[in-house]
Amino acid sequence: MLDILSDVDRWRADGQRVAVATVIRTVGSSPRPLGSKMAVSDTGSIAGSVSGGCIEGAVIEEAQSVLEDGLPKRLSYGISDEQAWSVGLTCGGEVEVLVERIDG
Repeated sequence: MLDILSDVDRWRADGQRVAVATVIRTVGSSPRPLGSKMAVSDTGSIAGSVSGGCIEGAVIEEAQSVLEDGLPKRLSYGISDEQAWSVGLTCGGEVEVLVERIDG
């Protein structure tokens, strides 16, 4: 969280809404370790990383939805090793990400 904290603090001080995505579960190989975080502001700013390839873009889109309605989302992504290269998740495996809006 320390790697995104200064960005989150700055965005919130500027009046922006912020969602934080956290890797909460991995199975097999994954590009980022358990606990990795990414922050997304309502203006589209991004700090940190939860994955790479197609997953990161999908998490950013879901974070925008969480910013709108305030409801946290638990997202699951998985891909077979045979399909991994074609969709950008080159490591295969499974990743679960929790996206929450920071209020307060």
